[in-house]
Amino acid sequence: MTDSLKQRLSDDVKNAMRSKDKPRLGVLRLITAAIKQREVDERIELTDDDVTVILDKMTKQRRESISQFEQADRQELADQEKFEIEIIKEYLPEQLSEEEIVKLVQEAISSSGASEMKDMGKVMGLLKPQLQGRADMGSVSGLIKKQLAG
Repeated sequence: MTDSLKQRLSDDVKNAMRSKDKPRLGVLRLITAAIKQREVDERIELTDDDVTVILDKMTKQRRESISQFEQADRQELADQEKFEIEIIKEYLPEQLSEEEIVKLVQEAISSSGASEMKDMGKVMGLLKPQLQGRADMGSVSGLIKKQLAG
């Protein structure tokens, strides 16, 4: 069995400290703080899937920040967010290709019997566990809408 994501993060924090890689260390500490916060709040031990959900959420927040910073002409802040996304991505599962996502969306639509927009929740319910951390759920949602609109 491979190390858990939490163990890998912990090891990488130590390595970043040893190599005095402050930018990387900062991002890793943000990730571990988010994980610890959830564990303390909910009094649970997070699984790799739970950690993936947190990492996915952190990536989404940073993507939103990038667009806001770029609109405000604050490129240095946008670049920092992009750097953080690159570090976070190292701990997410491999991203799916556009073709793989389209195929999964089509399979979910046919297996759920979805035929109109009101069935979108059913389709998302089937896809979310498969795609969490492996695809941008916003673009997946757009694909589903396009498919259901016909």
